[in-house]
Amino acid sequence: MDDLLAALANRDSPVDRESWHTFFNRLVSRKLHRGEAAAVLTSLSTAMPDHDTLGALLDCLDERRPAPAVGFAGAVNIVGTGGGPRTFNVSTAAAVVAAAMGARVVKTGSRRYTSRYGSLDLLDRLGVRLTTSYEETAEALDRFGVAFAGLFVYPAEIALLAKEILPLDLRTVGRFVNSVGPFLAAMPVSQQLTGVANPAVLPGLRYLAGRLPDRQVWLCHNHLGVDELVGFADNLILCGEDEQRLPADTYTRPGGALTDLASTGCDPVEQFLDVLTGQASATAVDAVCLNAAALAVLNGLYGDIASAVLAAEDTVHNGAAVDLVHRMRTARATNLLAAGHV
Repeated sequence: MDDLLAALANRDSPVDRESWHTFFNRLVSRKLHRGEAAAVLTSLSTAMPDHDTLGALLDCLDERRPAPAVGFAGAVNIVGTGGGPRTFNVSTAAAVVAAAMGARVVKTGSRRYTSRYGSLDLLDRLGVRLTTSYEETAEALDRFGVAFAGLFVYPAEIALLAKEILPLDLRTVGRFVNSVGPFLAAMPVSQQLTGVANPAVLPGLRYLAGRLPDRQVWLCHNHLGVDELVGFADNLILCGEDEQRLPADTYTRPGGALTDLASTGCDPVEQFLDVLTGQASATAVDAVCLNAAALAVLNGLYGDIASAVLAAEDTVHNGAAVDLVHRMRTARATNLLAAGHV
């Protein structure tokens, strides 16, 4: 184990899969030394590891869990790294709008990191069902065009690491977990839109995206550090070796600021629904429509961002997006009632 820590700290040699398996075997059997897990996480979070170490780590975690029994060909996932400015749940709202437009969306996410509410926290409060298996995810996707996957898609070892480092907080010690989180989830989709807050991790994530030959991945970044596309800043989209720039104020109304995307003091459900009905600030609605448009283009529903943005705006203003949320809320409430939980 000293060799693994030394390699991570000194960055002089890669860590192979066998070493990672040994580490995780000791974690599962509760044989780690005190502070060992925190030291490994801190080393990983100090700087993105080399590509060989990164690939070996994710390969190891994949080998330790069964492959998904159900695939979601033709579906797109939107998921960010977190860690940027505190904003409302732009990507969750974008997933709903894109689905209401006709795209097939499977959304993965987490509990709160730097925002007031992570996507899973918001969905719980909203009363929208989080799926607990790939079969449930397929059922929700077929019924609503969108499914919100729970934590079952992530390696069990991540939860064990979080427990092992207590009372330290994984959000502080384990920033690495959030950075690579979009690639830790076992979600067999055809496309993925990933917002990246910290530009320093882009090379590593670009490498991980390139290891997924059956998935088209767009990595997006802006200088504000928001892990979604925003209309009032220049955005960079990386896909394989290709780079595309979305200049500020090109697809959305001019102006806007980070404060327009902040979580307000009101109830997060109220804010979320205001965005989906077009009653929130123009900047907030524009951000959701821009990300929904990217999902629709990536999913093959539209050929260009401009026409997809117009369609997203129509979907918000004609009520289709909020109607989809209400249908999902009603379905969950009905299921709970039928199961005797209400």
